[in-house]
Amino acid sequence: MKEDQEHEEGVLTESKPKVEKPPMFKVLLHNDDYTSQEFVVFILQSIFHKSFADAFKIMLAVHNSGIGIAGVYTHEVAEAKSNKVIQLAQSEGYPLLCTIEEA
Repeated sequence: MKEDQEHEEGVLTESKPKVEKPPMFKVLLHNDDYTSQEFVVFILQSIFHKSFADAFKIMLAVHNSGIGIAGVYTHEVAEAKSNKVIQLAQSEGYPLLCTIEEA
């Protein structure tokens, strides 16, 4: 037995709102004549969760080029990590400068 059913033909389109990725920011460490290389490696390992090898490479970039990228994060995370670096450096008596800029 066949039942008659009415079918409406058409294409259902669903428009999803376009979600944009948040802008990303680089956390930059700046070279100075007072902050020890060991402390920069410590910062990179403890705050930025870098391996020793990666931390050492970034520290050398800071030392040789005057600046190095510690990581790239959303604005809030980048700002929080930068502030943490500065606070820790000051508590240890180092003038380490840490800034953020849009990636």
